[in-house]
Amino acid sequence: MDATRKFFGIFPFLVGAADAVKFWFAKIPTLLVPNTCLTCDNFVETQGGCCPKCWSKLRFVRKPVCPVLGSPFSVDMGDNFLCAEAIADPPPFERLRTVVLYDELARKLVASIKYADRTDLAPWVGDWMRVAGLSLVEEADFIIPVPLHTSRLRSRRFNQSAELARRIAKVSGVSFLPEGLVRRKATHQQVGLSELERERNVSGAFLMPEEMRVHLKGQRVLLVDDVYTTGATAKAATRALKRGGAASVDVLVFAKVETHVD
Repeated sequence: MDATRKFFGIFPFLVGAADAVKFWFAKIPTLLVPNTCLTCDNFVETQGGCCPKCWSKLRFVRKPVCPVLGSPFSVDMGDNFLCAEAIADPPPFERLRTVVLYDELARKLVASIKYADRTDLAPWVGDWMRVAGLSLVEEADFIIPVPLHTSRLRSRRFNQSAELARRIAKVSGVSFLPEGLVRRKATHQQVGLSELERERNVSGAFLMPEEMRVHLKGQRVLLVDDVYTTGATAKAATRALKRGGAASVDVLVFAKVETHVD
């Protein structure tokens, strides 16, 4: 009886000790590899966050925005008011949404994923994208990344757009279809090309494989890419998806080059 009383007397201590052990074991990864800002080397409290300095510099896109191109307005122009770019050159896709405007800090983050093998950043960036394009994600039947040509995929070893799309699909539960679109032409890098040169560079570059048409016919597709500049790539990919039978295409990117819309 006395032994039983003693056991139950120390039971809360044992439970507390076990909780403490679990707590410190959970802290081991952080102690060995501290959480750092997504865009610099400053320490942050939680993994996948930005330090206050970088967070304040990221130019997040918030409403009101152009309903088609997602470009931010300085004042609310009404639900159906389009920016000048969307009126002058209507895109083949229905809607575009972005997390941030493309500047030096956004460029650095994209470059880290694309060129520095920082695929560990993709889940965090993908989560930001899902929130920014929530209505597009919820209405999509399939999520398809902008593909790389096989030659570039071999040299880079992964497709950054596919990693972002994979995360968005996983969290949202929407079907991920990386083989829904292929890049059949080895295009040049778009950096440094004029708008017309970009359009020519990607003209006819994309194709929906014949075996994918049965899956995508009449479906709503969400096309995912990292950056939207002139839109040449997104437009060419959209046209290929629609030629293959997709009913509609929305585009979700992490960063978009700023255009003057007022």
